[in-house]
Amino acid sequence: MKLFAAFLAMLSFTHFLRAEILPAFPLWPDGAPGALGTGTNDVPTLTPYLADPATATGAAVVVCPGGGYGGLAAHEGPDYALFLNQQGVSAFVLKYRLGSHGYRHPAMLQDAARAVRVVRSRVDDFKVDTHHIGIMGSSAGGHLASTLLTHFDLGKADAADPVDRESSRPDAGILCYPVITMEAYGHSGSRENLLGKFPSAELIQLLSNEKQVSPGTPPTFLWHTYEDQAVPVRNSLEFAAALQRSGVPFDLHIYQQGRHGIGLQSKPPGFEGAHPWAADLVFWLKVQGFVKR
Repeated sequence: MKLFAAFLAMLSFTHFLRAEILPAFPLWPDGAPGALGTGTNDVPTLTPYLADPATATGAAVVVCPGGGYGGLAAHEGPDYALFLNQQGVSAFVLKYRLGSHGYRHPAMLQDAARAVRVVRSRVDDFKVDTHHIGIMGSSAGGHLASTLLTHFDLGKADAADPVDRESSRPDAGILCYPVITMEAYGHSGSRENLLGKFPSAELIQLLSNEKQVSPGTPPTFLWHTYEDQAVPVRNSLEFAAALQRSGVPFDLHIYQQGRHGIGLQSKPPGFEGAHPWAADLVFWLKVQGFVKR
């Protein structure tokens, strides 16, 4: 939270932040499919950060923190949520199941898909628009977000659970220095945590999301840094190229300087203010109708 407070000061916001942060709740009240137990690590949750009603646009974003599918980076969850709140966008921080706790695909995708369905099923409770629900992720969280962008479904009309009747397709995607591929130029730690030590060639292909883009993939904002030594910039470049081939609108921002995982921090040292990706994202969100012009 200290990072976000400093970020607000740097941008000199005049509107005082009045987000309503609600308690985290489980995605499946009776337990997640394939759960290995009932402990904290086995229960995926959502934490709502609802925008101030005075400035709320009706848009919402599910936020997937990074962490190599082995942890969840705090600065890529609540900080992003509060930043989105400042733009009038409600946010929902997802605690998804992790490889470090014994989970493998498809548990993580199940959690992300369920998160979008839950928000869509409760639009009246959260005061959001069912057609303006996006997903955002950083690093491995970016891989999870890109997986839902390319592996969504439209729900089951006859499902007993009303949440499962909802579409899991996000209306927009925001990918921050994302892991995209499970091939050599991806991130080996994320791949092992997601797929195990010896995944099949078919599974690697399926979760290399640059190969799974279709005309139905939602519009996407991507940003990366050329200097990223952990997740090569090629990940974002390949995904953007696939979007272009499929005729999907996108914004792609490659910044020369900046390490991996910088979140909302100002980088490199010596530069004042927030990293420019934040302002670029706000511009793009206006184009998508998520933020008021």
